[in-house]
Amino acid sequence: MAVNITNRADAEAIIREQIVSNIFQDAPKNSVFMGMAKKLPNMTSNQTRIRVLDFLPTAYWVDGDTGMKQTTRQAWDNVYLTAGELAVIVPIPDAVISDAEFDIFGEITPRIMEAIGQKVDAAVIFGDNRPREWQADLITLARQAGNNVSPAAGKDYYDLILGENGVFAKVEDDGFGVSGAIAAMTFKSKLRGLRDTTGQPIFKNNMQEVSRYTLDGAPITFPENGGFYPDIAQLVVGDFSQAVYSIRQDVTVKILDQGVIQDPATKEIVYNLAQQDMTAIRIVFRMGWALPNPATRMNEDRTGCAFAYLEPGTPLITQKVTFTVTEGSDASKGTRINVDGAILITDDNGKAEFNLRAGSYTAKITKKGFASMTETIVVEKTAVTKEITLVAQK
Repeated sequence: MAVNITNRADAEAIIREQIVSNIFQDAPKNSVFMGMAKKLPNMTSNQTRIRVLDFLPTAYWVDGDTGMKQTTRQAWDNVYLTAGELAVIVPIPDAVISDAEFDIFGEITPRIMEAIGQKVDAAVIFGDNRPREWQADLITLARQAGNNVSPAAGKDYYDLILGENGVFAKVEDDGFGVSGAIAAMTFKSKLRGLRDTTGQPIFKNNMQEVSRYTLDGAPITFPENGGFYPDIAQLVVGDFSQAVYSIRQDVTVKILDQGVIQDPATKEIVYNLAQQDMTAIRIVFRMGWALPNPATRMNEDRTGCAFAYLEPGTPLITQKVTFTVTEGSDASKGTRINVDGAILITDDNGKAEFNLRAGSYTAKITKKGFASMTETIVVEKTAVTKEITLVAQK
């Protein structure tokens, strides 16, 4: 005889389903760069000018009681912080907002602020979607100064980081001290077990310090906001006090229930907020940054850089950009070429070579006694050559 029961399938419609009242998620992450660099007072206009020491005076010994005293000079340059804008709009139907169990805007806002931090780190450190008015990123500036270290056969990570030609030494050779380091989370496994010549670990974990980890005494951070690109650099070290930033408009949140939203590409109207009963949240953030790189006794020509980086196993592809500068028919030695903040000086043959990733760059060519010149350089898949003829100032 069959025995009938009311099983779970029969009663599924009346079985209460427990729902956890919280959303399971990690805490939003901030910009790593903005937490380590020097913050200047907020900008009062779209552009802020920083006066930078450009040329150092010198002194001379006088020969005898009646020897002639020599002259010297000092000069200054301008470095500009130009505000770049990060913004986004999130449209949501009013019915969805009313039916939601949580404050949707309250959940979205911190995640957008996290995305702003990610974009800032990616643009400043790696040049990803860098605003055209900004100077070159830290990786590009370090590369032009020769401060990139490539993993080589027979060298362990101790040599690559702290060895004579390691990333720390690159920064120190240009007259700066390493105040901090940034690396991908996956780099931790390479640091564990590294010892100095006395057997002491160089990678330490200290829960009592502001920075949880240190590398040879310098705090090291492992970004979790997605703004670090290990395919470009395994490790970035430098004197972060030399990098400055300023905020033109802090994160501003505005709720919109009127107006239209257009497709950025086609300009077609996608949503009409009033007609379609929708509300949108608009978030805007504006900031500028720079690496002023003033002249110092160990970096008098300003061709050095306060940062260095360790390349991945397969370095990023760059193209050689060669400037040849002449004064009439003669090679121009000592001409300064500034490509978006990266400075090189022409050699005896009037040449200076940069290694740049694909993109558009602005080059400023200057030499005392000659008119300054500005050129736009477009780098694609082949090497670029640029010939410059200086014009004497009248």
